[in-house]
Amino acid sequence: MKSEKLKRDFGDKPCFHGAVDVQQTLLYGTSKDVRAEVRQRIGTLGKGGGYILCSTHNIRAGTPLENILAMYDEARKTRN
Repeated sequence: MKSEKLKRDFGDKPCFHGAVDVQQTLLYGTSKDVRAEVRQRIGTLGKGGGYILCSTHNIRAGTPLENILAMYDEARKTRN
């Protein structure tokens, strides 16, 4: 699903939860990739509130710990 379209169509009515990709970005991306995706999700879905940042689903086995930590560290740094 396209986060930009969801936010545009529904605005602040729902609370979005998740959206950090567990199949590609967290599992195979670099920590730099993860940080960029986190900033994008917060910038799009978090605009005006109504977003809980976390992985899309359960974090898969084999996901680098560095990427998991980067996701939460970048979220902490990128508060709206």
